[in-house]
Amino acid sequence: MPVGSCSCGAVYACDETGHNLGSAMIEALVFGCNMDWDLAWGLLPEEDYQEEIVEHYDQLSHLIIPGGFFERRRISGALYFIRMHEDVRDVTSDGVRKSLDKAVSGLSRRHTKNDGKAALSREMVEEFVRGYKISPILEVAGVDRKLLKNLQRLLYSGDDLIRQRAAEILGRVSAVVSERNAGVISSLLQRLFISITDTAASNWGAFEAIGEIISRRIDLYAGYIPQLYQFLGDETRRGQVLQTIEKIARARPELIRKYAFHFIPFLSDPEPGVRGYAASLLGALGAQEAKEDVGRLLEDLNEIHVYENGNLTKKKVGQIASEVIVGLSAV
Repeated sequence: MPVGSCSCGAVYACDETGHNLGSAMIEALVFGCNMDWDLAWGLLPEEDYQEEIVEHYDQLSHLIIPGGFFERRRISGALYFIRMHEDVRDVTSDGVRKSLDKAVSGLSRRHTKNDGKAALSREMVEEFVRGYKISPILEVAGVDRKLLKNLQRLLYSGDDLIRQRAAEILGRVSAVVSERNAGVISSLLQRLFISITDTAASNWGAFEAIGEIISRRIDLYAGYIPQLYQFLGDETRRGQVLQTIEKIARARPELIRKYAFHFIPFLSDPEPGVRGYAASLLGALGAQEAKEDVGRLLEDLNEIHVYENGNLTKKKVGQIASEVIVGLSAV
């Protein structure tokens, strides 16, 4: 949801439908805590913050419509305000301001060179993804309305490399689209999570795409990270989840660092992929406390696939462990 701040120090989330006030409250609360979920869940209403809801808000006109109808449109949007008490604001306000400044800076750098660009056909998108030609796709990312759908279709490819490349490029395109319409990408993330939880749906490529999207715009979508942890209990998906979390950790390790000890037991998992990806994740987090456990994998000769720079390569788990230990030793 769109979020912002008021000159009085309050922050808000905008629920365009007026039917998701619970989600709006959570988004505003977490944003007001500078994306620190642990801090957010430890706060109490009235004691730590005040909350107010402004109803009948029209995001298009930026007006409050008391009657609920404007220009033949039903207006049911709402602004959910959270105002932290001063002691909490002293800790979080700088981070909130920097996030908003970064967003405004991104908007000011928008280019209009895409205007008038022809949309890419489904066949052209597939051809560019197969050839790992990213530039032609990014050139139309802000204007081609079918681009996200055409890229998402390739997440179901039976070719592992095509699926990985599609996920990466989808993440790059989502970063461009989110500058103009972050809600579109939020909806895409929600659909990807639904495809994972829906046993009747195919979720090929969903984890990879989620990792790419969040890692490229963590300032907007970090709130989705906790949803990934629930899948670690599924043995059939554990390796994919660890890969996804690692992708995000390489962009902002401090958001996940405090949970490093949860990943150490996976170094002893019977699946080579889980062991290798867990080691790589702990390396990305700079988890010195895992160094000894990672060292036990140095003689592990099992191979796993690793996606880097548009290519899939095979690496022995022991090789990954060695690289992690070197990285940890250098810190």
